[in-house]
Amino acid sequence: MVGWKAPSNIALVKYWGKKTGQIPQNPSLSLTLSDAYTETTIAYEAKSTSDNALQIEFYFEGKKNPKFEEKIKTYFSILIQELPFISNYKFHIQSINSFPHSSGIASSASSMASIALCLMSIYEDVEKLKLNDIEFFQRASYLARLGSGSASRSVFGGFSLWGKTALLAESSDEFAIPYNQNIHKVFTQLRLAVLLVSAKEKEVSSSQGHALMHQHPFAQARFEQANNNLEKLMAILSSGNINAFFELIENEALSLHAMMMTSHPSFVLLKPNSLKIIELIRLNRREKSLEIGFTIDAGANIHLLYFEDQKKAVHEFIRNELLPFCEDKLWIDDKLGHGPTRIENI
Repeated sequence: MVGWKAPSNIALVKYWGKKTGQIPQNPSLSLTLSDAYTETTIAYEAKSTSDNALQIEFYFEGKKNPKFEEKIKTYFSILIQELPFISNYKFHIQSINSFPHSSGIASSASSMASIALCLMSIYEDVEKLKLNDIEFFQRASYLARLGSGSASRSVFGGFSLWGKTALLAESSDEFAIPYNQNIHKVFTQLRLAVLLVSAKEKEVSSSQGHALMHQHPFAQARFEQANNNLEKLMAILSSGNINAFFELIENEALSLHAMMMTSHPSFVLLKPNSLKIIELIRLNRREKSLEIGFTIDAGANIHLLYFEDQKKAVHEFIRNELLPFCEDKLWIDDKLGHGPTRIENI
């Protein structure tokens, strides 16, 4: 049996739109969370017959989950080309999240990353080899991408970059890479609070949303914008310019939602309370000098970014002004994390 704990991540420069084979239309840069993670363990044993049918049992939070089990079977069938041993083994998978499934945190990123890491450990065991860390995590990121594009970034701690860009020779569409060079110390103190505006399932899945970019009238302009913003963000992360950081990540978040609102069919995922929270964040930044900003994924929940040295003041702001706009006054606090860890003694 093997086990890995993999964190979720939140993109600061978003990718929206995919080519065939889970290839992004533009590069993205994310920060890895610390306390929002998925723990996955996989027990495996050789089949007693030569039957090539996949033998997979999947349990989530201790209960058998047929819907996700089918998703995992589809994922494993894709991976057979990369990991032929899959055909010869049966797998019992147990998975748990440290956060509620509908909390606005990307569970597909952390879950697929943890499964990919487990498979890499099984691969080492089955093939009787030991990869160096660079090769191990690069291959894990590649495998994770085939299950969920954003999962490729959850294989690394700190900041991660996925997608080919002329700005970094080592970047790739096939896997993510860690992006932790030349990061100003102020950004190593980032924290993130998820403000749960709505726990309802999204009106449109990420896969459906990405597909809408194929015929989107503003697609090429958006891809160009994302590439330009990536270059700007890399310079900002090096310089420590906090005001420019918040301006850029907010522009990226709202651009993502603008693309959804102008696609066909169109989707408005932000709720009135989402907009109210955004308004209050900007107001308090302007009038009370709180160093805060926001980003948003493809949903209604707002991700408030702030820094460790203002934790007390920001928590008071959240409790006093923002929680009335959160469903059941729920929120989750997290911070920049160090990446996945293997679960020992299982």
